[in-house]
Amino acid sequence: MIRILKYNEVSNEEIFSREGAVTDVSGIVSDIIADVRSRGDEALREYTERFDKVRLDYLAVSAGEINEALSLVDPEFLKVLEKAAANIRAFHEKQVRTGFEIKGEDGTVIGQKITPVDKAGLYVPGGTAAYPSTVLMDSIPAKIAGVPEVVMVTPPGRDGKISPAILAAAHVAGIDRIFKVGGSQAIAALAYGTETIPKVDKIVGPGNAFVAEAKKQVYGQVSIDMIAGPSEILVVSDGKSDPRFVAADLLSQAEHDKMASAVLVTDSEDLANKVSAELERQIPLLERSEIARCSIDNNGKIIIADDLETVIEIANEIAPEHLELCVDDPARYLGSIRHAGSVFMGRMCPEALGDYFAGPNHTLPTSGTAKFSNPLSVDDFVKKTQYTYYTKEALSKVKDDIAMFARTEGLTAHAKSVLIRFE
Repeated sequence: MIRILKYNEVSNEEIFSREGAVTDVSGIVSDIIADVRSRGDEALREYTERFDKVRLDYLAVSAGEINEALSLVDPEFLKVLEKAAANIRAFHEKQVRTGFEIKGEDGTVIGQKITPVDKAGLYVPGGTAAYPSTVLMDSIPAKIAGVPEVVMVTPPGRDGKISPAILAAAHVAGIDRIFKVGGSQAIAALAYGTETIPKVDKIVGPGNAFVAEAKKQVYGQVSIDMIAGPSEILVVSDGKSDPRFVAADLLSQAEHDKMASAVLVTDSEDLANKVSAELERQIPLLERSEIARCSIDNNGKIIIADDLETVIEIANEIAPEHLELCVDDPARYLGSIRHAGSVFMGRMCPEALGDYFAGPNHTLPTSGTAKFSNPLSVDDFVKKTQYTYYTKEALSKVKDDIAMFARTEGLTAHAKSVLIRFE
């Protein structure tokens, strides 16, 4: 059963703690990365046989496999994928940046240009569920940014195939190449390249502890989006919300995995008790009830505060991945939300809307990193390059200022590099 805590009656550690033991897999991951760097495709095949229980002759997904997947997917689901993709494109097209240039009267020019990375790699998890939504969310911003090649890796099933829904989403998103490999070995392949899989410049996408650790270890060789932790939802609500809705929204994240976190913060003790009872009613009805039960019992919380202002303060301190504002006038409180990955406003805006369809990205900062991190965006797939142009006349006006600055820092060669042009 979910814990109910009263703010100021229990310790802050109980209120703000994030439960869950962290298993150190760094040594295992380091060995796998080194092996893939050394043996390339053969190492990938061996790890796929060991972990995914299938021996593959070819790692690349063929055009024939994609066409087969499209024939197997419900045509109505294809239409839903297209609608979702359109919404995601519409939102992320607004994020496109353009360069700028500032010209001085003395002929100086300073500016910034925007260039996409050459190759982006997308990791799509397998395991307990297939996530075509992740395919759309993580690849469409890359395409909008102008990345010339987007490569996807995802673990195969025991039949050696990829979920048709995953391949259909990849087709809709316009992903260029797809490979049947998962786990930390897939991250190593993207970071360093193998005979079949190209080296990329940026790796994005969620995964298990091994994937997260691999991304951490290859960072610097390539760029990454973030180190994602377990899924999180925090619902802010007054006493007017329907407890059925709130419980269902909490469970929408609790069913992700046993480490997921579902939290309600409210100023209503009555709502807290009703939501707790509703969770007990709804959990047994879920297909993933065992996962949801573990998540709610171990990581779930209902926090009761005196007023909505305090509720908002608690939410900001937790800095959740997903935050629902289940109040009558959510726009009134939006400005007070400083730390959250994505905010869902009103009683008719469940977090699942953002997972699949609305358009804002669902790859979000977790574990409190919303205090300093951002959702995945077009910005993740571009580089900013500055440039400067000065005429001799323009440089002559500032040469002494630059020389003084350089000498103050003890860097006389810097000063000389400017002054020598006027000797």
